[in-house]
Amino acid sequence: MEYELNETDFLVSQTDSKGNILFANEDFCKIAGYSLDELIGRPHNIVRHPDMPKAAFKDLWETVKRGNIWKGYVKNKTKNGGFYWVFATVYPNMACEDGQHGYMSCRRKASIAEIKKAETLYKTL
Repeated sequence: MEYELNETDFLVSQTDSKGNILFANEDFCKIAGYSLDELIGRPHNIVRHPDMPKAAFKDLWETVKRGNIWKGYVKNKTKNGGFYWVFATVYPNMACEDGQHGYMSCRRKASIAEIKKAETLYKTL
């Protein structure tokens, strides 16, 4: 079942260099269906939907590891097996306590038109 974000929903998470979650805000926890304790230390791909092409995440990781910002549409899965679409902006940063590079992802509602374009594109990857 699809969860449609509200216009005011703003999902934020931060990971270490390996993609393990260091921080997740209340909107992310609520929409994904996990408590903060269930997310901290887990790989961010805990919310990766199987419909998402591997090429999209390959591009994401290659982009942020070069120190650039990545933007794109992502279909994520919820803890209860549902899904939700977001427009994601992923930032490279130096926020980890151990001095390693970390990443921050900020996500907002994607429009129906944006989702349809992403679905069409992702079928070609």
